[in-house]
Amino acid sequence: MNTKRFDALTGMRALAASMVFVYHNRKYWRSNLHPEILRIINEFHIGVSLFFVLSGFLLAFTYGEKPLQSKGEYRKYLLVRMARIFPLYWLILTAYYIDPRFGNYDFSILTYTLTHGFSNVLNLKGIAQAWSLSVEFTFYLLLPFLCFLENKRLIYLVVALFLCSGIFWLSGELWYQINGNPLQFFRPIKFLLGSTFAGRWSEFLAGIILARALKGKTDWMLFWDFKCKTWVGFLGIIGTAYLIGLFQHDIFHHGTDHPIGYLLHMLLLPIFIIFALAGLIDEKTVLSKFFSSKFLVLLGNASFAFYLIHISYVNVRLRWLWIGPDRNFIVLWAFSIILYWFFEKPIYDFVRKKIGRSIP
Repeated sequence: MNTKRFDALTGMRALAASMVFVYHNRKYWRSNLHPEILRIINEFHIGVSLFFVLSGFLLAFTYGEKPLQSKGEYRKYLLVRMARIFPLYWLILTAYYIDPRFGNYDFSILTYTLTHGFSNVLNLKGIAQAWSLSVEFTFYLLLPFLCFLENKRLIYLVVALFLCSGIFWLSGELWYQINGNPLQFFRPIKFLLGSTFAGRWSEFLAGIILARALKGKTDWMLFWDFKCKTWVGFLGIIGTAYLIGLFQHDIFHHGTDHPIGYLLHMLLLPIFIIFALAGLIDEKTVLSKFFSSKFLVLLGNASFAFYLIHISYVNVRLRWLWIGPDRNFIVLWAFSIILYWFFEKPIYDFVRKKIGRSIP
């Protein structure tokens, strides 16, 4: 695969992480923002959606159904994906647990395995933002099977995803009937749809479809020849965020709390995201040049570390030492780059070399 072709997508990860940072810190700037600007920023949680669609595209393009060729291939695939997220996550999580002012040695196997993300009671325990890693890792487990179904017929994949959602929901309800499901695994429905793969699969599906289109395997996706995909995509993303914001009950709530806002988020937003991604891949624009610059690519590579430290344990610890007017935005990025260079990347590269695969 020509990785240069996807440099702009790596750079776009920095945008996604920065949007989530602004979203989580918006309360500090509410009084200084125009109401219409605040309406959009209240929906900047869509940065997570950008990550999910990007993952769907890059993994489907890179792997497809290759891991299903044998048990060994599937095992190698999972090891590489685990090496991508677990070492750095475990490092920060362990620091949290051994800190007497935070985790106080109250270790949990659920947080270490990310299964806490399936519980409405536990999903924000430890490193709060790791709930999205539970969604991501669920997708990692299912990706080869999803690509296999999509290669047969897209409708098979869509039906399978709806069945997956139904199984998740039914599991939670049966658990509730048995013992009340005190930790609320896979329930209530609002949590299931907003914070687990059962309700977020449309974002990954959009990425899979884009990957198949780029490989010439999705002939119904005629938009590839569409002009100005980049601008349509990015303007559509901001426009959709604004539309979702119209359903906010007040400045403290999300438009996605309303059924229409949720549907816009899950159905319309992924379409504009894949337009933006296709444009960055296929078109030479100011945005593609910007996102593919060396500095943005570096930030994109460090975006996972940034995501893990931008709120919760590391950020709180850092604020005790120093807090700038930018809520430590620049300092957090600098620390993220250090984590990427000296911990995340060396471990990931070691695992790739160890299992004899060439993974982008």
